[in-house]
Amino acid sequence: MSDEHLFAEFVRRIRAGDEEAAAQLVQQFERVIRMEVRRRLHDPTLCRLFDSGDICQSVLASFFVRASAGQYELDQPQQLQQLLVAMARNKLASQARKLHSQRRDSRRDIPRAEEHLASISAGPSPERVVAGRDLLRSVRRHLTEQEQRIAELRGEGCTWPEIAVRLGGNPQARHRQLTRALDRVTRQLGLEEVSDA
Repeated sequence: MSDEHLFAEFVRRIRAGDEEAAAQLVQQFERVIRMEVRRRLHDPTLCRLFDSGDICQSVLASFFVRASAGQYELDQPQQLQQLLVAMARNKLASQARKLHSQRRDSRRDIPRAEEHLASISAGPSPERVVAGRDLLRSVRRHLTEQEQRIAELRGEGCTWPEIAVRLGGNPQARHRQLTRALDRVTRQLGLEEVSDA
């Protein structure tokens, strides 16, 4: 089997919730995500509130939810790495904007730091995300029936044109519909505050 076919099968397994494939992804990319966060974590206030593990956990949770719904089109391992790194940058930037917009003296944030860190860390750990069934069920419960159908078809590997043929509409509209639905649900579940990628 060619490398392209192996990677396509790997992505298919992740979309299907295969725990072994998810564990392999975490093992392969967790270090890359954490290194990217560490490289960009210069603000002393942010350093007191977060570490690379917090952002990495949030990236993995968001990735597995969105991947299981078939949101991402990934053809090569480099695309997957670029996506995860971009998600890490966006999550860190989002947290920085949130903290800086509060315009508080960093000394006043210290009592709230543990509370804020706990709220970030309260989501599922990477191991729980790997097992992910509860999280994915929760996401699906928050989707409308039509959004669930789109997610199911994408999870089965259908292309956007195929989904549009089955459900009506055009491919771009169906893609936007799923993206907006996942943005809404992940915010409702506290997995992210803004779209990652």
